[in-house]
Amino acid sequence: MRNEPAESVLSALESILLVAPGPVPLSALVSALGLPRRDIEAALAALAAELRRGIRLQSHAGTLRLVSAPENAEVVRRFLGTVRPPSLSRAALEVLAVVAYDQPATRAEVEAARGLDSDRPMRTLIARGLIEEVGRRAGPGRPAEYGTTAEFLEYFGLTSLDDLPPRPEPETATPEELGFRPQ
Repeated sequence: MRNEPAESVLSALESILLVAPGPVPLSALVSALGLPRRDIEAALAALAAELRRGIRLQSHAGTLRLVSAPENAEVVRRFLGTVRPPSLSRAALEVLAVVAYDQPATRAEVEAARGLDSDRPMRTLIARGLIEEVGRRAGPGRPAEYGTTAEFLEYFGLTSLDDLPPRPEPETATPEELGFRPQ
């Protein structure tokens, strides 16, 4: 592969991502195609740029998957016969904003940023699959660290964490100003 990825590589990537039962690690794509990682990354960037209509390439925590475009969420829900999940409370949106921008973040860091107890909203976000434990911090008590999930990206119509809007000043920002509006 020189400058432009070969059509056969783009086709293979698209097919693999289409039939995969879930997110695909980048390493699995490298292995399946037998190409250098940098060539696969270039091909994925080209593929993402080509996807314009109802499909997006979503990247999260070193994994990739094809997802439906966020602007089609309502018609897809109607087709599948699913209901829109209940809206998140303001407290849950605040916790989610802290975790999204500061990840990995501990419960103590979330509570310090909010100035409020965050146990209930964090449990809600974990139950909804929007945040998850991603590790343990070294130090006393080894507190859990939390990060966002691929479902978080899907819920907010993002293809990666790079799509998050710039972080506004925390003392004046509302969750909506942080860009947290479900699709």
